[in-house]
Amino acid sequence: MPSVATAPAPAPSYLRPDQLAEVLDRHARWIKGQPGGARANLALADLEGADLSQRDLRGARLVGAKLARCRLSGTNLAGADLFGVDLRDADITRANLMQTDLRGARLRSADFSNANLRDADLRAGTLEPGGSARRGSGPDAQDAETTRQTHRTALARLQGGVTAEGGIPTDLTGAVLAGANLTEADLCGAVLQNADLTGAVLTDANLSGARLNGANLTGALLDGATFDNADLVGTRMVDCDLSQAKLGSACLTRPIDSMGSEIQRAIFDHERWIDSVGQRGERADLDGTDLSRADLRGVNLSAASLRGANLADAALTGARLMMADLSGANLERANLMGADLSGANLSFARLAGADLTRVNLGPAEIKDPSGRPTGRSWAANLMGADLRQAMLTDSRMVQANLTDADLENADLDGADLAGAKLQRAHLKGKAPRRR
Repeated sequence: MPSVATAPAPAPSYLRPDQLAEVLDRHARWIKGQPGGARANLALADLEGADLSQRDLRGARLVGAKLARCRLSGTNLAGADLFGVDLRDADITRANLMQTDLRGARLRSADFSNANLRDADLRAGTLEPGGSARRGSGPDAQDAETTRQTHRTALARLQGGVTAEGGIPTDLTGAVLAGANLTEADLCGAVLQNADLTGAVLTDANLSGARLNGANLTGALLDGATFDNADLVGTRMVDCDLSQAKLGSACLTRPIDSMGSEIQRAIFDHERWIDSVGQRGERADLDGTDLSRADLRGVNLSAASLRGANLADAALTGARLMMADLSGANLERANLMGADLSGANLSFARLAGADLTRVNLGPAEIKDPSGRPTGRSWAANLMGADLRQAMLTDSRMVQANLTDADLENADLDGADLAGAKLQRAHLKGKAPRRR
């Protein structure tokens, strides 16, 4: 591609359709080396919901751009600067993202099925060189300084005034990467919780320190992939050949059958107690029990006593914990996606960094001993809970007691807080995205 002047982004962050069309037309001419061409500079632009499918956007500058729910199917973004971009819920199927700079990007629930991410840079967002610049083929000194300043602006927006140690992790939570080519991709420290990586090619990819709780890697090619210090609690790795993978100090799941017989029996008896409406088995008393990294996906511990239990990094996706007593429990970084915690007592529980996406924290319906509704309900109690940086996307928190709770930098996009008690709650941080 020719090395000519870059077209500046329009002053306002929101582009009219005619402005966008002009930028794209000039970029197409720049790609072809035609007169009047200029590299697209859409840094910090608001393009939410735009249709950019099948476009040739090689080398385009999209630093910090808002591309949530955009259509980019089949789009060529090879070598593009996508530092800190917002691509949540976007359609990026079959797109070419070879050698793109995606550091610090928000890619939650994006669909990358069959996309080419070979040699893409998906590390945390920092001001150090990334993408092609890191590989020694970056822009000249003047252009590099302009890029650095744009990255600085995008990073400040991502941080929301809070300086994150190690930078802003690239967020691929719930993203669909089925069949994607991630050969030699740098995913160091990336968040891939509940991501779908079935059949993905991760040959020689760097996943050191990545969070893969609840991710599905069924049938993925992992030859030469590095998982040193990666969090693999609750990760599904069926039909994966790990003989050539480098697991290093990866954090692995503790299956229930690897725990003490008393814990296994308590969970089994509790589920019998629930199923028989208290006629058989007995209610579980797991107060203070160490269940860290435990694989408890889909377990039914409704009404169980788990006061002060250690559930840090546990896999609890789809678990049923209605009216369970988790007061003072440690649930830091636990994966609770889709769990039912209606009416649960989480007062003063530690939930920092936990994934509570689509969790039910609304009121629980109270029933009589025969199982019939009484017309009364019991609200979830999160008084004084530590929810810093927790993911509460699309969670139901109707009537929940959040008095004195710490929600600093928690992601509340789409959360239903109708009737919730928020007295003295700390809500500084991420504002819900526009819908």
